[in-house]
Amino acid sequence: DFGRSSELAFVVEPSDDIAVQEQPLILYCQVEGIQPITITWRKNGVMIVDNENAFMLANGSLYVSRFQRVRGDGSSDEGEYDCMAQNHYGLVVSRKAKIQAATMSDFHIHPQNAVVEEGGVARFQCQIHGLPEPVILWQKNRMPVNTDNERYTLLPKGVLQITGLRAEDSGIFHCVATNIANVKFSREARLTVSGSHSTVYKDPMILVGPENLTLTVHQTAVLECIATGNPRPIVSWSRLDGRPIGVEGIQVLGTGNLMISDLTVQHSGIYVCAANKPGTRVRRTAQGRLVVQAPAEFVQHPQSISRPAGTTAIFTCVAQGEPPPQITWLRNGQILETSDHIKLKNNNSTLSIYGINQADEAIYQCIAENSAGSTQASARLTVLWADGLPSPPQSVKAETVSATTIQVSWKEPLQNTKEIIGYVLHIRKAADPEEMEYQEAVSKSTFQQLVTDLEPSTSYSFYIKAYTSRGASKPSEVTVVSTLGEVPAMPSLFIKVINSTAVQATWEPSIKLGQHEGFKLYYRKVHLSQYTGPVLLPSNVTTYNITHLDASVVYEVKLLAYNQHGDGNSTVRFVSLRETMERTVLNPPCDCMKDEQSNKTSTTGIIIGIHIGVTCIIFCVLFLMFGYRGRLLMCKNVQEQLSTPQIPRNQRSTTGLVLNGAARRDRDDRDMNGKQLDMNELERLFPASLTQEQQDKGITSAHSPPITHDDTQISTLPLDEFSIIEEQTDPLPKSPCSSSPAAPALDHSPTNEG
Repeated sequence: DFGRSSELAFVVEPSDDIAVQEQPLILYCQVEGIQPITITWRKNGVMIVDNENAFMLANGSLYVSRFQRVRGDGSSDEGEYDCMAQNHYGLVVSRKAKIQAATMSDFHIHPQNAVVEEGGVARFQCQIHGLPEPVILWQKNRMPVNTDNERYTLLPKGVLQITGLRAEDSGIFHCVATNIANVKFSREARLTVSGSHSTVYKDPMILVGPENLTLTVHQTAVLECIATGNPRPIVSWSRLDGRPIGVEGIQVLGTGNLMISDLTVQHSGIYVCAANKPGTRVRRTAQGRLVVQAPAEFVQHPQSISRPAGTTAIFTCVAQGEPPPQITWLRNGQILETSDHIKLKNNNSTLSIYGINQADEAIYQCIAENSAGSTQASARLTVLWADGLPSPPQSVKAETVSATTIQVSWKEPLQNTKEIIGYVLHIRKAADPEEMEYQEAVSKSTFQQLVTDLEPSTSYSFYIKAYTSRGASKPSEVTVVSTLGEVPAMPSLFIKVINSTAVQATWEPSIKLGQHEGFKLYYRKVHLSQYTGPVLLPSNVTTYNITHLDASVVYEVKLLAYNQHGDGNSTVRFVSLRETMERTVLNPPCDCMKDEQSNKTSTTGIIIGIHIGVTCIIFCVLFLMFGYRGRLLMCKNVQEQLSTPQIPRNQRSTTGLVLNGAARRDRDDRDMNGKQLDMNELERLFPASLTQEQQDKGITSAHSPPITHDDTQISTLPLDEFSIIEEQTDPLPKSPCSSSPAAPALDHSPTNEG
């Protein structure tokens, strides 16, 4: 089956194994590729020479007749083995296979005697190390434990849990450890179940919580959690990061142990076991970290390539794993060393070989390795080199044109020019590594190229290759030249009129000024050809006043920045002092100090006005309150006077009191003869004013209920204690008791109109 593929590659690679003492061991290795192929083996990097104990089979596998962990001479068959295959095109190395001897140590944890009350939980544990991992089984009274009993839980790490203990669970327990190396028995432990089931309350308690585990993908993890308490606590599991545990491959062993089958990297995390008292929030927790590792595997393999001599070859190798794998490159089985034309980048994921030649032809291998395992992939580089290729282009010259442009010229090769299909110009900053190089293609009839978009004051290297359909010529000689320095950019310029004979120029400095930089300022009358200036200003100056100007003409102001590379482009502004001053007369400028003082004065006036207004409001409120109180007292005294016998009209003074209905304004309808005060209305309006003293004076209502005295005491004055002055005013004056439309009012109208 060999030779079906031209690429030298492994079909079967040796794998990790555990060997048994004095037993034979076979490590497999199969290769395909162009014959003849030579296969050899190494152990710990040293070539294995065929001998009676270890020799290679016809199919390329290695046979060890009697595996010895330690031989008489002190050597050991344990170690890392790899297979090497070589043909005319190169050499490849297989992954490293780790070979270990099967062993089993003595028990370092034995089960212990236990006395537990009925209904409780018993736990036995034994631990032993071995390769491969020993299988641990339990026996009770020298008989295998009945695993069908739901109360008995056997965990893979040598733990036996018994829940809901009964009297028949008492007995002698021990464990048996077995692997390909040996079988061993632990010491015995006695379990005694005492008393009857207790009903005394006990807080939940976690006897044993989960341990920290580091496993590999596809293995099985068992996180132990055993809890006690009365009533029996409920055990639950969660992740500390809040992510769901899921259901696929998840199983609960016994009363609370969590088993996760077929582990993946996503199962890594901190797991929390919680023991809850039923129906309450009383709980106890314990946590353990699970780390799942994944062996390195390739996401992208390197591909074999063929490239013309002088070009660049790039191999890409991307691997993943947990922890992230380290990538190493081999060239024909040897560690690849980087140089000026061999570069590794992107964490060694990309191998670039610049200016390849015949010596670079080889098989390149990418080795990805982490603590969980390693893997390898290979690819071959073929350098195309045909007879009759053009010789290198001649007389390569580079001349600086500007700060961003260089002109490159050359002459055609001296030999084999008929098949040339074009040229390629290779460009690179002199300070950059070779992988930063870029190319520009040029037609075969063109012998010069204008290279643009370069950086100012920067050195560049150039070389040329001539290309045919069969490959490229060797590179020409390298020429290095620098671009010119860059002059400053245009500054921003602003003109402000100060007065009728002066303006102020203000600008922002350029960010592209070199050393020894500054500004040049020019100005002139627009009808003149001659500028005044230049006025040389240092780089830290950003303003300049131009004085002694003529207010009747328009001026042109020009500003430019300069440095050691020359003058930059100028910025030009025009300004008319006459128009500006006319606008100033029509719209005088703001006197900021005066405005500020005015603002302060206005603010002070506003504050004083607010105080005055508040004071007025307070006085008005007080006035209205006392005025209303006075009107109330006047109305009361009027009531008292009205309760006395009526005086004939002809005996009344013109200043006498006349009862006037406040809701009636027609004087012709007013007739005081027989007019009686509506006491019900007065009582409704002034319920608190009818004191006992007023009732004694005759102000009563036959229909009103008895008046009760409240906490409000209203003072009254006899009518003779105040006087009413007659005023000749509006024929319809407002009554002082007109606070309610139905309230009685006093009228100062003439008596004959009563």
